[in-house]
Amino acid sequence: MGTEGDRLRVVAGRYRLQARIGRGGMGVVWRATDLLLGRQVAVKELPFDETLSAEEAAVQRERTVREARAVAQLRHPHIIVVYDIVEQDERPYIVMELIDGGSLADRIAACGPVDAAEGARIGIALLSALRTAHAAGVLHRDIKPANVLVESATGRIVLTDFGIARVAGATTLTEAGSFVGSPEYTAPERMAGVRTGPESDLWSLGALLCTALSGQSPFHRDSLGGILHAVVFDEIRPPPQAAPILPVVRGLLERDPDRRLTADEAEWMLRTFLASGRTPELPARCRPTWRDIPVPPRTARTALPDASQEPVRYSARSVLVAVLLVAATAGAGVSAAALLMRGGGDGGGTPVTSPPRTPVSTPAGTAPRPPVPSPSDASSATPVSTAPVTRPALPAPGGSTAPSDYRLVQDPAGFAVAVPDASTRES
Repeated sequence: MGTEGDRLRVVAGRYRLQARIGRGGMGVVWRATDLLLGRQVAVKELPFDETLSAEEAAVQRERTVREARAVAQLRHPHIIVVYDIVEQDERPYIVMELIDGGSLADRIAACGPVDAAEGARIGIALLSALRTAHAAGVLHRDIKPANVLVESATGRIVLTDFGIARVAGATTLTEAGSFVGSPEYTAPERMAGVRTGPESDLWSLGALLCTALSGQSPFHRDSLGGILHAVVFDEIRPPPQAAPILPVVRGLLERDPDRRLTADEAEWMLRTFLASGRTPELPARCRPTWRDIPVPPRTARTALPDASQEPVRYSARSVLVAVLLVAATAGAGVSAAALLMRGGGDGGGTPVTSPPRTPVSTPAGTAPRPPVPSPSDASSATPVSTAPVTRPALPAPGGSTAPSDYRLVQDPAGFAVAVPDASTRES
């Protein structure tokens, strides 16, 4: 609630602080009285970094005030109203509309997750708010349940705490060496510092919807390293409660920003769900239409790739996820190379290295087997003749030995190959 001195403190000769109603990494929020207009307001007191030099502190204050002014220009029923920006003792204060009600995080903690219809209503309100902010060049960068207010009397959804908002195009990963934002709700491209834009806020909204519907973010882990790995690499598993609006959730939690749902698309899909009870399918632009690593077809005539076969391709998404993994895991103290070699992922195209090619021993008197190229050799190897290949008879898989944890598999084309024990064959 603050000390007696705090409650008697008047900021800028006009705003009397009364009670502390919120606290976070971006400052303390007070319930206050505007002595000039006689109304209740919320005053956000931004933290003062004593490690900064006088010049650095002045730059930070100037930037904070400039960005607060940008947010103050936004006019939307689902965006908090900024009334004033003042300074006292070289510290900026932001005076805002006072919402009588708690945050969405408080609501979930007290009453449990919301149903799909309420989740859709919340999503529509936030998408509409974001569209207005993005049109003005303002990115929120910290969308999470704690920054969404629910007005008690009306149920109105209000997006607040633009405390780390930035004008589009600004650097987004760190400020003074610390992470900016909430990792469980931060888009993978922002984590890697690759890019930031309206798409990053939409990813955060997808994670928020999962939390509202299930009570927990799909990227919740026990450590920061685990969260980073989950966001950029793990398979994304929306909660079962998201099933009624699953296409929207999947479209927002698309790791490739260029294939992510837009605010207009997501809002239309949610409105359709509320009107009909059914969610439309994802737009064709957002649907997977490729395979990351095409497997060359094998025929009885030859098991070797020829010049006419499609070379190995890695999708743009594959490259993006790999880059994000390297950046994120390097910062988290995890060996990115080890993770990439381990394979796995979300089916989104992370390149996977092949196991070492270990020579397979053959019984005495048996001709050595021709090498079998991996798919990664297809694009660079010298073209191989497509004429029929005559091979010596090969023993059954059980007649030869394979390295530890591998087994020999006889292919119908007439060759045997060592494969990992856990692998399965697909035609």
